[in-house]
Formats: sequence, structure tokens, C-alpha cells
Amino acid sequence: MSEEVTGTSPEAPAMAAPIIGRATGWTRWRTMAGVGLAMMLHDRIKLLGTLAGVFFAVILTDQQAGTFLGLLDKNTMFVEHSGADVWIVPPDTKQLIPGKALADTALYIARGSPGVAWAEPLLYGIADVALPSGGSEEVSLSGSEPPRFAGGPWNLVAGTKEVLRLPDAVVFEDSQREKLGGINLGSLRELNGRRVRAAGFTWGLLPFAPPYAFANAALARTILHVPPGRVSFVLVGVEPGLDPAAVAAAMQKRLPEVEVITRTALQHDIVVYLLTKTALGISFATSTLFGLFIGLVIVSLSMFSSVIDNIRQFGTLKALGTTTSDLAKLLAVQSLIYGLTGSLIGLTAILGVAAVTRSPSLALILPPAYVIGTVFVMVVLCVFASALSLLRLRKVEPAMVFR
Repeated sequence: MSEEVTGTSPEAPAMAAPIIGRATGWTRWRTMAGVGLAMMLHDRIKLLGTLAGVFFAVILTDQQAGTFLGLLDKNTMFVEHSGADVWIVPPDTKQLIPGKALADTALYIARGSPGVAWAEPLLYGIADVALPSGGSEEVSLSGSEPPRFAGGPWNLVAGTKEVLRLPDAVVFEDSQREKLGGINLGSLRELNGRRVRAAGFTWGLLPFAPPYAFANAALARTILHVPPGRVSFVLVGVEPGLDPAAVAAAMQKRLPEVEVITRTALQHDIVVYLLTKTALGISFATSTLFGLFIGLVIVSLSMFSSVIDNIRQFGTLKALGTTTSDLAKLLAVQSLIYGLTGSLIGLTAILGVAAVTRSPSLALILPPAYVIGTVFVMVVLCVFASALSLLRLRKVEPAMVFR
């Protein structure tokens, strides 16, 4: 009689524990990221095409935006480098151009106002440089007082501010030396009929107006024919720790016939004028949006084409239990990789171009905040493109892999 077997034989294989529940969110993200990266590396032609789309979008938009910011800087740099916290200007001043001169009583009232550390006059106007060969060239002449020389030269490549103490000394723009008849240090020229001597050179001070030139206030008054008792602007420095806006508001009450404005507010007004009263804003905004649109089209087509080429693989994933939400995670990871990688390559290229093409007439300006914003915009662009591809994947049936 056979012996009755009770219990489980030690040789019998143990049964696997049943799978209960779904994988955690992090596990699903990690799995979809791995699948998405593998699909990208498998089709390297599509990978390079999509990265090229992001790359060209960065190049097109940043080149336009950098040029635009460079042009704005050319027209606000004088205010930025004046050394003043507050400006006293003729009413409704929206550009730094010669206008109706102010009575110098504004200067003395400013000096006696609470919170004012110093106040200096600024003479400003257009002067003609007589060329040795005949003809003339215009410069935007700024005249400031020692020892501070507020509104005086900066970015000097020859000489210092102190050269303006010399008799008949004028600082010119280095990039305009040939246009001014091959001018060198010590060269004599006539400004509005007054003989002056080149005592220094600046670099890159080229606004939309004629290039800047600098002299002391007394010499500039003579060259620009500004009568005694009048000044073009008054530059004011506030005491440390005080709010320039509050000091300006207090001075405005004492000077109702002129405009008292902070440096940042004046820069803002100049920018608004350029954007609203000239074609600068519309032109560069259109070009920048066009670059973004081109990048979006290229990235969208590349990603959509990749989805179509791998449609059976996506169907297989769905047959294995992958949800549309999981596929969205896969595409999101691909978008992040495309956006970050393409942006970094494009930014490296455009920053190199900016360094190589930098010139006195124009320099591409790409602040750190704008560089970070570029990466963010490109990632969003790629995510949007992947969302278009997801619309196609929602219609994929798992059964298609068995057909």
C-alpha cells in the first residue's frame, strides 16, 4: 500500500507570488524614460533632425533678440553710464536728443534739495567736425564738469577722463577715426568752427544718433553756442541709502516747469519710444516669432514622423499594458532631452558668434536671464510638439500588432 503523501514535497517548485497593484509613479517614469531614450538612439537620423530643429530655432531667435537688445543698449547706454541717479530734463523728453535748454536755476535748486549728494550740469548737442579733405561729419557732443565729469566719457581705449581738463581737449570715438580724416591723438580738428585737439578715444559709443564725443562743460558751451545761464540737462546723484524715486518726486514739486525723472524711468521711456514710434519693435518681434515658428514646425514634423515610423512599437507597448498617460511620459522625457540638448548646442554656437562678430557698431547682448529663458522656451516648444504627436498615439489600438 502506498504511503499517503501529505504536505508539500521539498522538491516541488515554489509558486511565484501574485503581482498585486501597479508599479509606482517613479518606476513608470523611469521605465518610460528608458524606453524613450532607447527609441531616440535607435533612430539617430530622426534624433539629429529634431536636434537640428531646436538648434536653428535657438540660432534664429537669439540672433534677432541679441541684435535687438544690442540696439536698445546703444540708445540707453549714455543714460546708464552717466553716473546719475536722477535726471532733470525738458518736459516730455523721450529721447536723448538736443532740445530746449533749461535755466541753470534748476541746477541750483537741485543742489539745495533734500537727499541730493551732488548735481552737475550737462551740455549736449550736435557738432560738425570739419574734415581736412573738405566736408564734415557730425558728432553728439557731451560737455561735463570736473572733477566728477558726470555724463563724461567711458569705455576709454586711449586717455582718461582727466584729459578733458586740458585746453581744447575732446575725446572722440575710436571706430570713427578714419571717417574723421584719420584722426590720432594730438590731431587738430574744428568743431563748429572751434579748433580742438583729440585727447582720447572711446570704443563702441555709437547710438542711432551721431557718435558721441566729449569735452569739458566750458568748451562744449562754446562749441554748441549755448548761452550762459542755460544747460541741456542736470544730472543728480542721491545720498547713499535713499530711494531715487522719492528724491525725484520731492524735487519735482520744487521744479514744476521741468521733468525730474530717475535714470531707470528715463531708460524705460527711451525703450518705449523706440518700440512704439519706430519700426524697431515690430521688425525684430516678427523675426523672432518667425524663428520660433520654424523651430516648432521642424521639431513637430520630426517627432510626428518618429511616432509614425514606430507606430507598431507603440502598439506593442499598449498591448503590454502601457497607458496613454505612460506614453505621454515617454514623449515628455524625449521633449526634455531634445529641448535641453538642442538649446545648449544652439546657445554655445550663438555665444561664439556673438564673441566673434562683436564690433563698435553693434554687439549681440544675451543676458544670463535671457539665456535661461531660451532653454525654458525651447523645452516648452518641444513639449508642445510632443503633445501633437500624443494626439496620434491616443488612437493606436493594441490589436494592431497582431494584424
